[in-house]
Amino acid sequence: MPTFLAVYTMKREDLAQFRNRPKSEQDAVDATGVPQWAEWEKKNAAHLTNLGGMVGKTTRATKEGIVAGVNDFCGYVIVEADTAEDAARLFLDHPHITVFPGDGVDIMPFLTGPDL
Repeated sequence: MPTFLAVYTMKREDLAQFRNRPKSEQDAVDATGVPQWAEWEKKNAAHLTNLGGMVGKTTRATKEGIVAGVNDFCGYVIVEADTAEDAARLFLDHPHITVFPGDGVDIMPFLTGPDL
């Protein structure tokens, strides 16, 4: 079955707005979203080959050296599905976009790798 990288994205301004909310509001979102995330993982376990994780600030290596990078990536998971559209459907009700301030999940097929 094809394997896809699913990258959780979040706009920096949306994260900043969330972090500027009172801690009690942030905690309430977490209290709702974290159990839903765990339930989503359980419901889709047959498709999840690597749960990945959330990621922090980007450091970029370039020809010119090492610099601070900027992107909207905030986490990833690796999934198996028949098509990219099937993989994307797994995320339509994901708490990253229904509870947390995430703006989407980008789905990309792996074209090379040890298991392909």
